[in-house]
Amino acid sequence: MGKGEQTRQLIVDRALTMAQRLGLEQITLGALAEELDLSKSGLFAHFKSKEQLQLEVVKEVVERFTRIVILPALTKERGSPRVQQLFQGYVEWMRAPTASTQSGCILIAMSYEYDDRPGPVRDALVKAQHDWIDSVARVAKSGVGAGEFRDDLDPKLFAFELDGILQSFHRALKLLQDDRAETMARKALSRLLEDSKRR
Repeated sequence: MGKGEQTRQLIVDRALTMAQRLGLEQITLGALAEELDLSKSGLFAHFKSKEQLQLEVVKEVVERFTRIVILPALTKERGSPRVQQLFQGYVEWMRAPTASTQSGCILIAMSYEYDDRPGPVRDALVKAQHDWIDSVARVAKSGVGAGEFRDDLDPKLFAFELDGILQSFHRALKLLQDDRAETMARKALSRLLEDSKRR
């Protein structure tokens, strides 16, 4: 990686840290330049606009999420092992220093921040969420193909329910600071898997 690429990555990493703390929309190129001890012109040499930087941050978050949550699951056997690894990967993502400076899912935080704010950043987040749901649905469908999940399982509904469990887990852990958050989420996952199995 050349010096220019290293500087660009450093900017994205610091912007991601700021986004976790303040929100993606609150990042300004001026404040970021000051944090990095760069001139504004030096920052503009890498990112021509705030929006371009925001899009790069979203891309970085999605790449990290894919690496921590999705890819490890695809190495597991189809069916329950793969779904359980998705869940475990998400738990690790919630607590990983590469995901955020605090516990929590920055993708969920960004989704709430941009859910009613039209534009390219929202579009990128919508695509990321669609890709996530599609990934879970494919995992569910592969469980049907492996003969573990029942033939009439609706993969999209399965993905909707698993995503709901994870979002509830996030809120219970992050906002409500419920000590039982992970335990309850695991019980909900067990029920979903049991309901999905071939009889």
